[in-house]
Amino acid sequence: MEYKNDKTSVEPGSVYMVAGPEDVKFFVRTDPGAEIALKLYKIDMQNMADKHRKHPEPGENAWEQHNVVKPNVNVQVDSNAGAGLSLASASTPTVKTFTYGPWSACLEYIEQLYRQQFSADCYEKWDVQIRFQQWFRDMVRQNDAGLELHNDRLSLQETVHYIDTHYDQMITVDELASRAGLSRASYTRHFKRSTGQLPLDYVNRVRLERSKQLLQVTDDRLHEIASHVGFSNEYYFSRRFKQYTGVSPGVYRRHHRQEVRVFAPYLEDFLLALGIKPIIQGSHRAWGRQRYLQLDDVPEFDVSQLDSGFLTDHTPEFIMLDMGYKTWNLERLEQIAPVYYVSHDGEDWRTILKSTADILGRNNRVQDVIDTYEHKVSRARIHLHDRVRQETVAFLRVSASEITLYGDECGYVGPIIYQDLGLRPHPYVQKWTRGKRGVNIGLEQLNQLDADHLLITFDTRNSCNFGEERQMLNTQEWKQLPAVRHGKVYEVDFMTWMNYGVLSHNKKIDDILRFMG
Repeated sequence: MEYKNDKTSVEPGSVYMVAGPEDVKFFVRTDPGAEIALKLYKIDMQNMADKHRKHPEPGENAWEQHNVVKPNVNVQVDSNAGAGLSLASASTPTVKTFTYGPWSACLEYIEQLYRQQFSADCYEKWDVQIRFQQWFRDMVRQNDAGLELHNDRLSLQETVHYIDTHYDQMITVDELASRAGLSRASYTRHFKRSTGQLPLDYVNRVRLERSKQLLQVTDDRLHEIASHVGFSNEYYFSRRFKQYTGVSPGVYRRHHRQEVRVFAPYLEDFLLALGIKPIIQGSHRAWGRQRYLQLDDVPEFDVSQLDSGFLTDHTPEFIMLDMGYKTWNLERLEQIAPVYYVSHDGEDWRTILKSTADILGRNNRVQDVIDTYEHKVSRARIHLHDRVRQETVAFLRVSASEITLYGDECGYVGPIIYQDLGLRPHPYVQKWTRGKRGVNIGLEQLNQLDADHLLITFDTRNSCNFGEERQMLNTQEWKQLPAVRHGKVYEVDFMTWMNYGVLSHNKKIDDILRFMG
């Protein structure tokens, strides 16, 4: 690039900012003999304030005076954004070199300017100015050494905000990386670390959350909603929506408009917590139904019987199943009504409650349920701390064929009694069950379980005769346990404690307070 008596080497994939007197001419030439095809974009920037010193003639639009766009020749745009750049004095030509990554994003911006160069539409002319300002800002940011270290996190936050406000537009990872001043790979890595999601997954989540709102409050058709939130067609939108929520957009909308007849075997706890009464309840030939829910007037469906069916008056319109459906072959129920499969672990009961509320139109109930539980936990924890102090606790599930010791990290009981209530697990609880919901132990291990308090429930599933599951109580190993000798063994209801629902968790706290408080 030659000017006056000087020249600057030009490299492909770079941006050169040139400043100097108006009478200085710049030329770009290839080296003699070089075989290179050079595609050059030349952008002439003039200060808007200088241009607007001239008052327009009557009927002339002052905005239209500075919108000529001619890539490879002239791209005249305004740049107040560059006011902070110090490039040259009024008499000395100066060239400053900038990098721009990824280069594909840079070219995309310039090509967009090129495509709109001859438009007569005032809004497209406006778009030219906006696009240039965005490109110029990104270039300056990427090359500002003072911002580089400080602004990585801020830049990520800005792109998240950009997604939140521009989700209805086409968004690419290259564009987001450019806005953050990072390479695509680096941006993706930092974004995943910051949000827990890949950039395009986050974009789709924002779009789907917005579509849920539109399904609830508008009568817009699905293709209209899909287009409004940024999906290219209704089919792709519906497929992504079901992957995200577990139900189709039509089912989701219907549940937010009317009451629905629900069957959710062994998930009824979540329904009742949200004020929804199931049309039919699950039961098991060995365990029975969840009597603590007091659904005495609701018919039962035995999940353990392959020929179980629904009465005409109690056929559900919607079915919810946890991952136990595989054990009972309940996938056959897909022929009856739409099925939602709960994929979260039971320990994550808050998420299950929220997703249940979302697909059944009860979002307004969720936070009250969670707040009430957490308030109860807080009061119970203080109360138990004053009374139990450093005494140890263990929980046993006993059947005719095995003894199961439940852990302190996961499972039906550990997160409640050890984490929420702060009770101290016996050392063997932590040692033997590490990373597991529970482990089977023999009488020899039972004899070592000298916890101060024992909670116990009896599982009748493997009992051939009445009371067979209680035979362990007659063993010498059991009778010699400190908790047994001191009268600190507490029997609890099987179906209440072998459950992940918030109502069952509340009853567990009530039991603990009654026994130990």
